[in-house]
Amino acid sequence: MVIVGGGFGGLYAAKALAREPVRVTLLDKTNHHTFQPLLYQVATAGLNPGDIAVPIRRALRKAENVTVLMGEVTRIEVDARRVHLEDGASIDYDYVILATGATHSYFGHDEFAPFAPGLKTIDDGLLVRQRIYLAYEEAERETDERKRRALLTFVVVGGGPTGVEMAGALAEIARKTLPREFRRIDPSKAKVILLEGGDRVLASYVPALSEKAQKQLEQLGVEVRTRALATAIDADGVIVEGKKIASKTVIWAAGVAASPLARSLGVPLDKVGRAIVEPDLSIPGHAEVFVVGDLAHIEQGGNPLPGVAQVAIQSAKCAADNIARTLDGRPRRPFHYKDKGNMATIGKAAAVADLGFAKLAGFFAWLAWAVIHVLFLIGFKNRVIVMVQWAWGYFTQDRGSRLIHGMVHEREAEPPVLPSRRGAELPVPAATVPQLSPAQPSPASAAASRSD
Repeated sequence: MVIVGGGFGGLYAAKALAREPVRVTLLDKTNHHTFQPLLYQVATAGLNPGDIAVPIRRALRKAENVTVLMGEVTRIEVDARRVHLEDGASIDYDYVILATGATHSYFGHDEFAPFAPGLKTIDDGLLVRQRIYLAYEEAERETDERKRRALLTFVVVGGGPTGVEMAGALAEIARKTLPREFRRIDPSKAKVILLEGGDRVLASYVPALSEKAQKQLEQLGVEVRTRALATAIDADGVIVEGKKIASKTVIWAAGVAASPLARSLGVPLDKVGRAIVEPDLSIPGHAEVFVVGDLAHIEQGGNPLPGVAQVAIQSAKCAADNIARTLDGRPRRPFHYKDKGNMATIGKAAAVADLGFAKLAGFFAWLAWAVIHVLFLIGFKNRVIVMVQWAWGYFTQDRGSRLIHGMVHEREAEPPVLPSRRGAELPVPAATVPQLSPAQPSPASAAASRSD
């Protein structure tokens, strides 16, 4: 049998089938599994990529019946029971589990993508990190006050968990991590704006927790705008309700769409491209094809299940169990999702958590969030590293991974991070003291006020 995808769904399906008398081939276009809930911390330099990613082969090294192959699947030929890869190769299967997850959705405005990257992969996280810290570097060199304000304005589009976590981290970077490290700018004056098209942030949470999350964001200095739809995004910023927000760093956290692989199945899809599956997670007319996680439209209680890690994990285990049941001649069981709650962190000792039996906000919600996320990381080493990094950051406010490296910030990068200034002359103030705008405190007075 074949598993397509090495995310939560694919990895947990492979682990479940490791105990069964079957031969499994797992295909993924990368060689690693990424713990996506912490990807925003890679983007904001709280963690390194290796802290939240693990090679798929290492994660499955004890599963002797599982073969891991690196390759991108382009389509499934369901009638022939064949998986086709981008390089022209194909693999036949008796059963297949599709767990390729979701990608960014710009709601029909794909032209936004070069100017507002999202967060789905390690590469996305590194690109966003480069843009964030390059903005500060460019602002330190910029002498035009208008351009400097645009460089120090960060806009996050989308008020779901990723958007809320990203906005909170950006505010902490500006106000707690960077202020003592620059001489011509005051990073604490940077503006972080969170745009949400609905009535409140964290719309899937109960209203009381949404309200607490917004208050915690505002206490960090985030400007939260609800009922604010981004109608255009370009290299100069975002247009909201006909007004331009000048910004050189826009981050997209507003929507997702299912992997295009579902289109090759020839089954009904929902509005975001997910395959509508049977109760046992197989597709109509093909009991040997299972779809799990973000690629599957699964309803429970009349509502579709959200695209979260727990849905992927539980549905993958159910699909694997149903394959084992079929091989044993036992009836399949319908999938039932057990909701273990929702969590979102906002900053140091600030978070909200809906655990079903309890609704928490503040320090205890943050502590629960930290413990649960560490437990679900793959690999003991990663758990230890993340705990140490978080403990260090909690007491020092430092983010040790603020490296701008590689070619992603050069003019040739696709998409470009910022316009290159190679070859341009760096303006040098005539006086030995940096020239500051009247509204900006001098480095000495700023340092003195921060030392109180």
